[in-house]
Amino acid sequence: MNIILLLFVSTLLNISVEAEVISGTVTDENNRPLPGVNITVEGTNTVTQTNFDGKYTIKAEEGDKLVFSYIGYKTAKIKVGDKKVIDVALKPDFTALEEQIVVTGIQNSQLRIRGVATHLPPQRESYNQIEENIFKSTNTTPLSTFSIDVDKASYSNVRRMINNGQKVHKDAVKIEEMLNYFNYDYAQPAGEHPFAIHTAVAETPWNSDTRLVKIALQGKTIPLDDVPASNLVFLLDVSGSMNSQNKLPLLKSAFKLLTAQLREEDKVAIVVYAGAAGVVLPSTKGSDKKAIFEAIDNLSAGGSTAGGEGIELAYKIAQENFIENGNNRVILATDGDFNVGASSDRAMGDLIEEKRDTGIFLTALGFGMGNYQDSKLETLAQKGNGNHAYIDTMQEAKRVLGTEFGGTIYTIAKDVKIQVEFNPAKVQAYRLIGYENRLLNNEDFNDDKKDAGELGSGHTVTALYEIIPAGVNSKYLKDIDDLKYSDRKIKSSSEELLTVKFRYQKPEGSKSILITKSLKDEVEPMDADFKFASAVALFGMQLRESEFTNNAPESLVISLADAGRGEDPEGYRAEFIRLVKTVNTGQTMNEE
Repeated sequence: MNIILLLFVSTLLNISVEAEVISGTVTDENNRPLPGVNITVEGTNTVTQTNFDGKYTIKAEEGDKLVFSYIGYKTAKIKVGDKKVIDVALKPDFTALEEQIVVTGIQNSQLRIRGVATHLPPQRESYNQIEENIFKSTNTTPLSTFSIDVDKASYSNVRRMINNGQKVHKDAVKIEEMLNYFNYDYAQPAGEHPFAIHTAVAETPWNSDTRLVKIALQGKTIPLDDVPASNLVFLLDVSGSMNSQNKLPLLKSAFKLLTAQLREEDKVAIVVYAGAAGVVLPSTKGSDKKAIFEAIDNLSAGGSTAGGEGIELAYKIAQENFIENGNNRVILATDGDFNVGASSDRAMGDLIEEKRDTGIFLTALGFGMGNYQDSKLETLAQKGNGNHAYIDTMQEAKRVLGTEFGGTIYTIAKDVKIQVEFNPAKVQAYRLIGYENRLLNNEDFNDDKKDAGELGSGHTVTALYEIIPAGVNSKYLKDIDDLKYSDRKIKSSSEELLTVKFRYQKPEGSKSILITKSLKDEVEPMDADFKFASAVALFGMQLRESEFTNNAPESLVISLADAGRGEDPEGYRAEFIRLVKTVNTGQTMNEE
């Protein structure tokens, strides 16, 4: 569900000292909690939102009006009296079906909305095709090489589809991005390198014949006060395709949230593009928030989409204001629907690749539904030394541009590559779960000119391999003819299961640094994080209808996630469990 955003600054204005805390729960007509409902005190800048359980607290005084707003539901206004607990049940707004729809079922391209049938709007969303990784024999292919991926867009996009009652598009499910959406309790680095390495091996929860290997990175968390001065260019899509509540209005509120965190030494310019590109705010000190807010407030949508022209201009402005040894970044916000000038995935990739050597990084933020072009934004992020997130609600905006602000805008290591060598004496075959769009040729590992993923402040990266131990019969092992000219059936006395190597470059560097770590063949019980990661991976495999789930029941995902929930202070793991249960009850797996 998406949110109608009215205001975002949670400061108390126009509220007397007698203001008291009002609390309550917001639900739908069926008493289901609504997370992310926007609640404001009318006529003030006081705002809050409901949490994952639909609960809220806000300060108001008697006589004030609380405004409850949520896309797809009628706005409710309730006058504050002497009650300190105000519960609200929002009613669906059938006049806003084109913006957001409360879905109870989908049949034959029609929506069933509490007895009302309406045709689905045209779906023009675009995703790169994913060919699922299969098991590879260590006798013929002992090396596995891939780029890290800290993008999280897939999880929030899949969440949006589930919440909207849509069948999840298979190619929208990128398991690595679902894994890396969640924070894990990995220890911070203690040495010279900007990230710590964590490995483990355990029994595979869904297949007793295999093992699950975890390889994880924990990026060093840099306090915001210690981040170098930032030179940011907001590149904002204001074309006609952005003219809906879950696009430009959400975008504007999200960038206000980002602006609120800027320091005096930071600076920001704003470039917009529709039929053409233009500068609406020259590079401005981060302390001049009034000017930045006004420029954002004045944005409106209309026209076609000259994305290529906008990118050219944004990088030009960023280069003109470049800060040596600073944090130079273009932050693109769009639905990705480019249709003027260079617009294909290939053309946009070539364009952004030209900019990679400028020392300017890229963040690509996706908005909206119906014509969301995930494939284009993924290409831009991969080619442009960048990261990619999908923002479907203000809650997600707060996570990406608030809680994880430092990791989103500040890179601590670039071109991070991982290469794993499996010991054939211990491992017959292996399969990397996810990362299909991040695979590299083995020779790319030592090639410092070969681009790979960037790691931001505090970011975690988790990768899982499913392995078939030596001597185990498995239905997933495919027969291949014996090699005529070489014998790769190596016998080793080593107790090592594998050796994993990492290469990375410093943000301003061009020569890679190598780290090597070995993992012994010692199976241990899963800790909470490992259990939760395996639950996410299995859920992703089920959504993709993978052949490797071993027909594991949906209940296994829930039991693993419950066991791995841990403290969960922000409720993201609890939300995941609710999503799994929603899918498992059959509410959202109907055909489009």
